[in-house]
Amino acid sequence: MQAVVYDRYGGAEVLRVAEVAAPMAKRHELVVAVRAAALNPKDSFVRKGRFRALSGGRFPKRSGYDWAGEVAALGPGVEGYAVGERVFGALSGWTGERGTLAQYVAVRTAECARMPAALQFEEAAAIPLAAQTALQALADIARGSQGDRVCINGGSGGVGVYAIQIAKARGAHVTSVSSARNLDFCRALGADETVDYASDDPFSGARRYRVVFDAFGNRSLDKVRKSLEPRGVFLSTVPSRRIFFDSLRTCVGHPRARLVSVKSRTGDLTVLTGLIEGGRLRAVVEQVFELDRFLDAVRLLETKRTRGKLVVRIP
Repeated sequence: MQAVVYDRYGGAEVLRVAEVAAPMAKRHELVVAVRAAALNPKDSFVRKGRFRALSGGRFPKRSGYDWAGEVAALGPGVEGYAVGERVFGALSGWTGERGTLAQYVAVRTAECARMPAALQFEEAAAIPLAAQTALQALADIARGSQGDRVCINGGSGGVGVYAIQIAKARGAHVTSVSSARNLDFCRALGADETVDYASDDPFSGARRYRVVFDAFGNRSLDKVRKSLEPRGVFLSTVPSRRIFFDSLRTCVGHPRARLVSVKSRTGDLTVLTGLIEGGRLRAVVEQVFELDRFLDAVRLLETKRTRGKLVVRIP
């Protein structure tokens, strides 16, 4: 089968399409024929070696975490799925042994769920990693509730577009921070207030939030502290020494800082499906690329200027 692989850590130039062996389904695994795969900043972080303590030194590695496709084979112990069913999900882990920019991928049953019936493969692939990140941040870590004031820094990005929608679905008052060109875009997703970071400082203390969700990754607890309510929570999706240190020093007391480390779960994918089918969450796809243009998609992702998700269609 065809798959995107790389033989050393580095920039986009290390990626290539190669012929590799198709996976076999192990116990409690499905083999999925991938129809579409979305890109995420995590792809670039791992490929560049930022987390080599987790990803290790074994090559070649595969690329891609999000996917949507059809069940091609069932491993021992798998129940509740049939060959040909449409499924979606995200891979957990950091090693690069599996990747979704490939014609087939082996996935654990705990990492996937049935696709929402109304979605195309390209839309479904844009949901799992980013929307689960937003859901787990707001519901599990921040424990948001009706009436909370939530600020999403980077509201037009891959995670931000889902954070706005999920926060609204949970009854929050949402402030979105983005560039001026994305203010109307974020408002259309449900943001109650939109702030242009170039002309206004949303973290000066003039506005107060119970949750500040840094989906872009350029803020810290100290930078937003004045804007947090006394029992507020600062969340970041980008691993760094600063967020690790802030998380440790705020284990007790408030406000707190927390790193969002997403894990793909059937239960959370099912919650997202319910929001989609209820009209409270929609996939946001900026552009779809064919596999032979995947490098264009990778380079566009790394500009950090995309709206929503970039998706690669797999032949």
